[in-house]
Amino acid sequence: MQEGAFIVGAFEHPTRRAPDKTIAQLHAEVAAGALADAGLSLADVDGYFCAGDAPGMGPLTMADYLGVRVRHYDSTDVGGCSYIAHVAHAAQAIAAGKCNVALITLAGRPRSEGLTTMPMRTPDERNPDSTWEIHFGVQTVNMYAMVAMRHMYEFGTTPEQLAWIKVAASHHAQHNPDAMLRDVVSVEDVVNSPMVADPLHRLDCCVVSDGGGALIVTRPEIAHSLKRPLVAVRGCGESMKGTFGGDVDLTWSAARVSGAAAFAEAGVVPGDIKYASVYDSFTITVLMQLEDLGFCAKGAGGRFVSDGSLISGIGRLPFNTDGGGLCSNHPANRGGITKVIEAVRQARGEAHPAVQVKTADLVIASGIGGHLGARHAAATLILERH
Repeated sequence: MQEGAFIVGAFEHPTRRAPDKTIAQLHAEVAAGALADAGLSLADVDGYFCAGDAPGMGPLTMADYLGVRVRHYDSTDVGGCSYIAHVAHAAQAIAAGKCNVALITLAGRPRSEGLTTMPMRTPDERNPDSTWEIHFGVQTVNMYAMVAMRHMYEFGTTPEQLAWIKVAASHHAQHNPDAMLRDVVSVEDVVNSPMVADPLHRLDCCVVSDGGGALIVTRPEIAHSLKRPLVAVRGCGESMKGTFGGDVDLTWSAARVSGAAAFAEAGVVPGDIKYASVYDSFTITVLMQLEDLGFCAKGAGGRFVSDGSLISGIGRLPFNTDGGGLCSNHPANRGGITKVIEAVRQARGEAHPAVQVKTADLVIASGIGGHLGARHAAATLILERH
């Protein structure tokens, strides 16, 4: 099999509150961190990837701010999973000879700016969905709650089963000194926390944080020349799901398509995966993706995640060993890049010793962007330690 691209640098900003920094500064700091991790410099970068969290005109503004001279750029924005898709796009650009060293950055300050929740949307004639949906009080949390309620109705999923996802994340976050929520919680703690949007409780929801992260993707020759563990991009998949003109089925997500594509390209199956980084904006986001990625049958997600099945060292599929968005960090209200960062740590053997999966030679990072209950995107990566 011909070698493709490699992730050679990964860095997560340690701050969770940055009132004294601009968003551009945070982008620059995570870029510097990822380059230092890789053993490269800004002068080596010839491809730059960012999304809607970048200030100004995206890559035009940030490439100039960073002082990089690029011959390829990508500002694909599909919400929180944009940065997972960026790894795929970087790998494709490298294979096509468009660039050799790709820098991907994310950064934001929603916590410092008081954006603890996404503001209520108002009618906007420029958005074709606006006229039909805004009048029903659409917000991020109630769109995900609607999916959770439907899953419970169709398959008998319970709040207690969803709570196990938060419990697993908390068991991992206790070992992360940068995590916002480091206390281990129980199923009872989750279901007894205040209801936010039925059936989702407060502890079913992710944190709101400042910070960011960055990744460096290179061609094989460069990766082999560096003194870092090799993490290859084996498979990639992307997909979108809309409302299909009203023919809506809330029981599946676009990860059903992106996951199948990534597994097919990598030539592996879900049973081969040793560790999973799964976007966790809400507990239902995780459960839906685990089903749609093929780790269990549709409707069996509640049973699959119960009784510690996602806890490293205990369960069948360790997930989000940094604490994830549910406990650690959700910078710019977009958590896709942190999923790739922790997947890289696991593949390298550089996660915290208490949660490191000893056999993590093949890992997955997958995420959702947009509203799970309406139009959304999914992106999936299969990564392999070499």
